[in-house]
Amino acid sequence: MVVVVILAGVFGTLIGSFLNVVVYRVPRKLSLVHPGSACPSCGHPIRAIDNIPILSWLLLRGHCRDCGAGISARYPLVELLTAFAFIPVAIIFLPSATSAPGLVADVLVLIAFLGMTAVTVALAIIDIETQTLPNRIVLPSLAVLALFLLVAGLLRGDADALLRGVIGMVGLFLLYLALALIGGMGFGDVKLAALLGLATAWVGWPALGVGAFAAFALGAVFGLLLLIARRAGRKTAIPFGPWMLLGAWIGIFFGDAVWRSYAAFIGVVQ
Repeated sequence: MVVVVILAGVFGTLIGSFLNVVVYRVPRKLSLVHPGSACPSCGHPIRAIDNIPILSWLLLRGHCRDCGAGISARYPLVELLTAFAFIPVAIIFLPSATSAPGLVADVLVLIAFLGMTAVTVALAIIDIETQTLPNRIVLPSLAVLALFLLVAGLLRGDADALLRGVIGMVGLFLLYLALALIGGMGFGDVKLAALLGLATAWVGWPALGVGAFAAFALGAVFGLLLLIARRAGRKTAIPFGPWMLLGAWIGIFFGDAVWRSYAAFIGVVQ
């Protein structure tokens, strides 16, 4: 388990470094490949030695080696956040099968949910900063997640998970579509709902239900706090994507436990 934690953390920092590029370039409709990373102040290409996640920022004391301009602390923070997010996901989806095809299926599921973790970090930051959920991230992520889970389900012979995933994807999409049509949601949220519905329902019905409820509950509490603090009015647009994403992960990690507690509270026999 220690090895898993270390590998997931290191891999997370590397992915986090790339996510910094995604967060900056995707909203500006720039290529993720060309040009290479450069200082936004002087334009000098960043050396490989200065592109080591977290460590380079610390060694450079948060400044460009060439012009001395400050480098935002957000860069190492995103790398740290991604690392810490990858660790529990790697643990919970750690492959348990010891032979093919089960092992291959488990690895595909692990990759799929690590990918969703990276997407979560990128989309949450972009939505907070720009109040958009770019199609360039959401739609390819939905397609890749669906492909990986489809293949994993076929390898496992798990028709129930496949059916749940489809129902969750369509159901949450239609719910958010209805809210968007009456003016309560943006259409970026609608497309994100399909992705999160697929992921949570694949894990189980409690994950889907708890995840969907948690998103609205967290968003409502946050909006109420902003109103109380007079940081927003009733017509202020508040990014909902981060709450959808956080709610989905609450459902994935704690859905079963929350549902069992609720069922026990209302006296439903398990």
